[in-house]
Formats: sequence, structure tokens, C-alpha cells
Amino acid sequence: MAKKSKQVVKEEETDAMETSQIEGSSGKSSYEELLNHVSIIAKPMASRKLTKRIYKLLKKAAPLKGYVRNGLKDVQRRIRLGEKGLVVFAGDVTPVDIMCHMPAVCEEKNIPYIYTPSRLELGHSLGLKRTSLMVLIKEHPDYQTSYNELAAELKAMPPQC
Repeated sequence: MAKKSKQVVKEEETDAMETSQIEGSSGKSSYEELLNHVSIIAKPMASRKLTKRIYKLLKKAAPLKGYVRNGLKDVQRRIRLGEKGLVVFAGDVTPVDIMCHMPAVCEEKNIPYIYTPSRLELGHSLGLKRTSLMVLIKEHPDYQTSYNELAAELKAMPPQC
């Protein structure tokens, strides 16, 4: 009985090593690979450095439940109700028709927005196992400095046509 369990453990370890080797070669996609899957309307696109800063801010803000809104329906509703903040869109959304009106709504309400290349990474930065199409981040004293820096950078970006 003990020999069987050792053998099973060894098989599981070899399976885990094989999967980690496969993931090591193609696990996390690079920024350039993610940009290949981005839709044509995804402008302004965050640079690699800015994307990391956005994900870092989302990780800080995620535990504060009332200050982060996640998903198309919730973000759309909150923006129309008049909430202010920063909006982060995923650039690899298909079909794009489900969210193509949201940048215009953000511009109308004077809310800064930006696209990131991956909806999967956007969801993971919030601590979710699922993907996320868009996120609304509201101000909070816990992450005020990084929020202000990001807001200033987004407002300084030239408007996209």
C-alpha cells in the first residue's frame, strides 16, 4: 500500500514537472504577443510599464470592495449613475460590439480611460479566476498617490480619434 502511494506521488511529480515545463515556454504571454490579439478600437493602449502600474493599482484596490467596479454591466451602470474614477478596458474583447460604446460614454462624462492588452490579466489583477472586460477604480486614501499619478498620466494622453 505504501509503495503504491509513493509511485502515485512520483507520477504526479513528473506530471507536474512536465506541465511546468510546457507553461514555462508558453505560460505568461509577453506584452508583444498580447498586442497581437487586441481589437482595432483599443486606443489609447497602455505601454508595458503603464500596464504594470495599472495592475499594481488594481491589486491594491481589489480588497476595498466599494471602490472597484468590475464587469460591463456594473461599470456601465455606475458611470451612468454619475460615479467618477478611472476606467480600464481590456483590449482583446470579442465581439467588440458589446463594449464599443463605452469609450464615448466615458468621454461624454469626462472620465479618463485606457486599454490594457489582456482581459485575463485584468481579471487576475483583481484576484479573480475569470476574465474582466472593464474596471472602474474610484479614489481611496490607501492608494491615493498611485491613483493620482495614473490619473494625471491618463489625462495628459492625447485624445484618440
